[in-house]
Amino acid sequence: MLLKSTTRHIRIYTAEVKNNQLIESNNVLTLDVDPDNEFNWEEVALNKVYSKFDELVESYNGEELSEYNLRRIGSDLEHFIRSLLQKGEISYNLNARVQNYSMGLPKLG
Repeated sequence: MLLKSTTRHIRIYTAEVKNNQLIESNNVLTLDVDPDNEFNWEEVALNKVYSKFDELVESYNGEELSEYNLRRIGSDLEHFIRSLLQKGEISYNLNARVQNYSMGLPKLG
């Protein structure tokens, strides 16, 4: 059964991508970061998110693969993205389709 966790900026699936399709997998987790392009990403910041994801997944090693645990990982990644925004490592994409400033108003100056 395909499990998933979706937050505003993080989507995690128990699947792998093949030919632009999600194929269910019990051994692979797929991470989609900022699917709505709300932020401007530098490669370094994006790699930090991937590293944090790997760290969180490893911390659940041996535990049941459940939607609840995927949601916990997704929630932790949301907080991590907020910290990147607060540190100025990422910024809001002012050309995004929708600007809702879900992580707080942008800093000016």
